[in-house]
Amino acid sequence: MKVLFIGDIVGEPGRKMVKAHISALTAQYRPDLIIANGENAAGGFGITSDIAEEFFSLGIHVLTSGNHVWDKKEIEPYLTKHDRLIRPANYPDGNLGFGSVVISTAAGKAAVLNLEGRVFMSNLEDPFRVGMREIERLKKETQVVIIDFHAEATSEKIALAWYLDGMASAVIGTHTHVQTADERILPGGTAFLTDAGMTGPTDSVIGVKKEEAIARFLSQSPHKFSIPKGPTHLDAVVIEVDASDGKAKSIERIKLKSQF
Repeated sequence: MKVLFIGDIVGEPGRKMVKAHISALTAQYRPDLIIANGENAAGGFGITSDIAEEFFSLGIHVLTSGNHVWDKKEIEPYLTKHDRLIRPANYPDGNLGFGSVVISTAAGKAAVLNLEGRVFMSNLEDPFRVGMREIERLKKETQVVIIDFHAEATSEKIALAWYLDGMASAVIGTHTHVQTADERILPGGTAFLTDAGMTGPTDSVIGVKKEEAIARFLSQSPHKFSIPKGPTHLDAVVIEVDASDGKAKSIERIKLKSQF
């Protein structure tokens, strides 16, 4: 089973980049499952139902998210009805939405699980214990479990991957919007990448106008962030998994550049 995972899609530039390249990526890698993190797709903060539906129409099977999934209040009814847009499973009980989903593909069933880190982020439920519990539940349906770990700290991402090595098929980090170069398959068969990167404006500070980000650092006061135009890139990763036992066989980073 081949899995294409697209890094955090930021604003209109990111959406255009996905639309421009997803057909070619599909033709080249022939993924059975396409996952994308879409929590920044609506103007850089949140996602709307229209944007989610557009992504699904392009062939994306599952949209993951993170701390910004709640930014557009209009998404709340959609989260309760559509399990292919998932939010981190370790939010406290009572929150809207689904933390995981099982998808049928041409190569068999695959589960996608979303988790969020706690270091330098909100004090959620423990992603380690929730992650293990959820994997054990999901493995009753499929051996293939792909995790989007939306976290700030590199150490937390690496630690989770080691903790779940041999249980998860892949642990792919998101949130920091900078693609890392540490892809590997751990001894137990779990593919790992600290951060898949970002799909959005290249000449920016993790997706927002650089002048606005600099101004905030200089003043230490709130500034409104917006999404710049110009050069754009797409960060992604392709993982090949043995569907019979859920072990990863290969992992490859992708970086595409374009201009809008």
